[in-house]
Amino acid sequence: MRVVVVGGGIAGLATAGLLARDGHEVELLERHEALGGRAGSWEHAGFRFDTGPSWYLMPEVFDHWFRLMGTSAAAELDLVPPEPAYRVFFEGHAGALDVARSRAANVAAFEAIEPGAGRRLEAYLDSSREAYDLALRHFLYTSFDSLRPLARREILARVHRLAPLLTRSLAAHTASRFADRRLRQLLGYPAVFLGSSPDRAPALYHLMSSLDLDDGVRYPMGGFTHLVDRVARLAEQAGATLRTSARVTSISTTGAAAGSRGADDGGARVPGPRRPRARVTGVRWEDADGTPHRSAADVVVTAADLHHVETELLSPRLRSHGADRWDRLDPGPGGVLAMLGVRGRVPQLAHHSLFFTADWDRNFGDIAAGRVPDPASLYVCAPSRTDPSVAPAGHENLFLLVPVPADPSLGRGGTDGRGDVAVERVVDAAIDRVASAAGVPDLAERVVVRRSVGPGDFAADLSAFSGSMLGPAHTLRQSAMFRDGNLSRRVTGLLHAGGSTVPGVGLPMCLISAELVAKRLRGDTSADPLPVRSGAALDPTASDVA
Repeated sequence: MRVVVVGGGIAGLATAGLLARDGHEVELLERHEALGGRAGSWEHAGFRFDTGPSWYLMPEVFDHWFRLMGTSAAAELDLVPPEPAYRVFFEGHAGALDVARSRAANVAAFEAIEPGAGRRLEAYLDSSREAYDLALRHFLYTSFDSLRPLARREILARVHRLAPLLTRSLAAHTASRFADRRLRQLLGYPAVFLGSSPDRAPALYHLMSSLDLDDGVRYPMGGFTHLVDRVARLAEQAGATLRTSARVTSISTTGAAAGSRGADDGGARVPGPRRPRARVTGVRWEDADGTPHRSAADVVVTAADLHHVETELLSPRLRSHGADRWDRLDPGPGGVLAMLGVRGRVPQLAHHSLFFTADWDRNFGDIAAGRVPDPASLYVCAPSRTDPSVAPAGHENLFLLVPVPADPSLGRGGTDGRGDVAVERVVDAAIDRVASAAGVPDLAERVVVRRSVGPGDFAADLSAFSGSMLGPAHTLRQSAMFRDGNLSRRVTGLLHAGGSTVPGVGLPMCLISAELVAKRLRGDTSADPLPVRSGAALDPTASDVA
């Protein structure tokens, strides 16, 4: 079939690759000059910054996608495990806590802070691993069209343990096991990766702890832009056409085809709703000069923000949701980013460093209430601690991320401190916080390159709903079968991929969302990953790094 993919982020590229490898005629349209979307890149004065994701977690998901494309993560990427995995600075406590790649080392670190916590961490991580393996096998690779695949003995036997994890928050779950604030914060912070907070994310997401405390964190040498390049190249090698500077302006449709769900095209069944109002015929788009074009298609896959697709690319009668749906949606947090080129080394920082405020509840409460926290918890990535290619010799590459409300009115960033006032104020405060907590008093004076990004940039450049940094939050009402599906409720042949849809936000989830689209077109309704042609199976315990 002829397929048009809208959006050249990781989800769009991964979708284009899988569908092209399945034999479809695929054209991908990306509005910007470069591919990558949120996983973008910026270079200046010898520094190269990843502008988005920086944690390589769930390695088996990456490897499975590469194997579906006839290769492997080990063959495509040079994955290095930073040591320590990350470093945590706690407000009100001197020194920092290093999280290692070794479970034994982390158990010892917990025990040193709180007697008995080491043994409880062992049990916590065992539960975390069980939940993660169960999710990988039964919950992540399904579109939830039917709950029948979930009625398996392995799941039913664990219902009594899973149910409580869905009815209490991650914050409550950790607080019932650990008394020390630092340990609760360390175990609760992964909720931020899900666009949520520990008090709103279901306790089931404690599964994230097995990924960093038990499994370790990896880094692809060359940065995440190298990962994007490899995914794009494999898509092209499979036969997909990738066009940049191609802004899609509308999805073209015709009257609904007669009959029930879907329609037959050349032996392939085009997915669609049970009562379609229309059927896709292609998309209209403009090139860099504003010249209009039209690409015909039997199937359109949008890998852009779903709110943008619904409200800007479709007529009102063809939208799956009304305005009230978006009023109720929790967009997740916004973010202020800062890319800093720093003269001299900063050994006080690890590759990944987290800075937590003492008043944890106030920090997340301010974000939920639309206020910028002060002080704010933040994250710092220093990839030059691992990868010398991202900064000039003798310099450091620092990427700062401060979660803030998803509110475009906070403004946009800029270079050399010339962004909007509210955004630059957050960056200044973050630099001061890192300087003070990590013991780098002259950090601000050593900054030679500075670029900021605010929620207004996410809204304008990525069409992100409400300026969201990641996508809709993983609250109970927006997770698993309650998250937006990948099939239009009104238009036959219109599918969706990316963080707005199942299974959720983050690079691994976006890769899985691409596979869910491929399963749709294959007519595969199972809850299992697609089989690898070589016969290799998905191994939830596999690792590309010894």
